[in-house]
Amino acid sequence: MTTRVLLADDHALVRRGVRMILDQQPDFEVVVEASDGHEAIQAVRDEQIDLAILDVAMPRMTGLQAAREISRRADPPKLLMLSMHDNEQYFFESLKVGACGYVLKSVADRDLLDACRAAVRGESFLYPGAESALVRDYLERLRRGERLPRAVLTPREDEVVKLIAEGNSSRDIARLLTISVKTVDRHRENVLSKLGMRDRTELTRYAVRVGLIEP
Repeated sequence: MTTRVLLADDHALVRRGVRMILDQQPDFEVVVEASDGHEAIQAVRDEQIDLAILDVAMPRMTGLQAAREISRRADPPKLLMLSMHDNEQYFFESLKVGACGYVLKSVADRDLLDACRAAVRGESFLYPGAESALVRDYLERLRRGERLPRAVLTPREDEVVKLIAEGNSSRDIARLLTISVKTVDRHRENVLSKLGMRDRTELTRYAVRVGLIEP
């Protein structure tokens, strides 16, 4: 099945570049373009749209405002935000208005297709910098005593972090979890990348803060 795409950005050059990326794929078809939020909303009313890619900052009505309006429809398309700004506020606002992901224009050639396919599957797409921002927000909300519905790490990653924080070596962890040492090392690298951390000391502090181990 072909995913019908709305592409909204006030810069024609950006729309042309994004369209070139999508048009090379058999599973995507850009059926309409818009230059601001108002046009994007009207396009969703007039066309059958499966995925709307919206620039965060557009004249007249921003992509965030348009996304909020579009998400209120009875059967809204999937929403993906596009931005030149690696900005935590824009990122979190995008999640609040119902977007599945946030793609930086500077790396759109690398991330856009993965983000679009994740959105179509009903999954979220977070670029690495956004993951770190999400973790910082998670820890701050945890400090305030809020309960959060979403886990930062997978259950397996939590297990690995707990064992690392308890002083176990990669070989010990591999034996305890019945996995290879190479798999343990890969989990550690993924965790450090997600959390924006560098070493065991920072992982241990994290484990204490989220309750994986006792202080």
